[in-house]
Amino acid sequence: MSPAQLSPSAGRLLRPASVATIALGTALSLTALTGCSSGSGGGSSDASGEVKGKITFQTWNLRAEYKDYFNGLIADFEKKYPGTKVRWIDKPADRYAETLSADAASENLPDVVNVSPDKAYPLAKAGALMNLSKDETAAKAEKQYMPEAWKGNEMPGLDGVYGFPWYLNTGPLFYNKRLFEKAGLDGDKPPRTYGELFSYGEKLAKKKVASLGTAPAIEDFGRYGVELMNKDATEFTYNNAKGVELLKKYKKLYEQGGLDGQAMSAGPEKAGEKFEQEKIAMNAGGALDLTSFKENQPQLYKNIGLTDAPNNNGHPNMYVMSLGISQTSENKSTAVAFARFVTNKKNQESFAHKVAVFPSTKGSLDEPYWTKGGRSPEDRVRVSSAKLLKKAVNYTPVVMTEEMKTVLKKEVSKCFLGQKSPKQALDDAVAESNKLLEQV
Repeated sequence: MSPAQLSPSAGRLLRPASVATIALGTALSLTALTGCSSGSGGGSSDASGEVKGKITFQTWNLRAEYKDYFNGLIADFEKKYPGTKVRWIDKPADRYAETLSADAASENLPDVVNVSPDKAYPLAKAGALMNLSKDETAAKAEKQYMPEAWKGNEMPGLDGVYGFPWYLNTGPLFYNKRLFEKAGLDGDKPPRTYGELFSYGEKLAKKKVASLGTAPAIEDFGRYGVELMNKDATEFTYNNAKGVELLKKYKKLYEQGGLDGQAMSAGPEKAGEKFEQEKIAMNAGGALDLTSFKENQPQLYKNIGLTDAPNNNGHPNMYVMSLGISQTSENKSTAVAFARFVTNKKNQESFAHKVAVFPSTKGSLDEPYWTKGGRSPEDRVRVSSAKLLKKAVNYTPVVMTEEMKTVLKKEVSKCFLGQKSPKQALDDAVAESNKLLEQV
């Protein structure tokens, strides 16, 4: 996936750009995928063989900007392992999940494939991805990665890990010190918890300033401390008392004017524009945003503060991108070797130096590049985000599709508009999402 699509604001890394809203696949493609049998098509049983021969490697919207990097990476691998040949495929972001479903159903899934945990889940459930935990050669790699990154590729109910962690992201919350001070708030003391967030929001609203530009997403429920699913991830549970409590607080904030008037429909891009126009006081962001503010909005830039996104658990949110191995690959030894090569410490750090993402390998975030820096916008965001990642977890359930996220957003909107109570809105969102879950 393009690093510019993997981000703390559900779609922003270097600029305000929304994540491609790729559905997990049509009902037809999911049905076809579910019918594909694990290991069929002559795939080798394990990755213990000699590293040689041909494999295919598929990325997700990366060729345009990083062609030279990947060509060099492939050349280095082929030099290290004479007799290997890697054919690189890059697919556009649009309808990527459906592409994966179709390839898996026809047993043409590339040997090494770029996936996020939510895109990997239906593939793993259908037996199209290799369970790394059950292969001795692949499982040895676990110790190379940050524990939470490795855990991020565990699939509920499938007893194993289905992807090698690649790059990560999280990000700080920007806040406008001038708008804080206008509301009588201390510009050097941003909100740390949701309790403080709602308290600050009420004070900002009294000065006709909206605190946020988007409605709560599933990550907010997770950071608030809501149990999102049952233990075996077969049912959503965010309609519990704590979830209802959070939505009630957001509804009150909305009624007070503490949320932007377009918050119910706005995505990250629109919220970014509102923050740049100083119409909202807080918003997630990245290094390029700061650079843009410095060049185009100097008054805003000098008043920007950086902080962690408020949470009640002490853990920020982590976004994970990974490399999965096709279960039907006829050359698992080379596929696993290549995936490990791409995601080893040296190559992850090299990629992260070129792109504003973060390596998932152990010890990488302790390197000076991620712990020290100058005063440039890029330095400020990089060091701040790297610090957050050391204690971050992935709050979004891997089984939650874009369609299920849309269901939640629609029900939250109905709640804000007074069409449903917070309890009814969440009950309906959970009921509809649980039905969708049965189809995955």
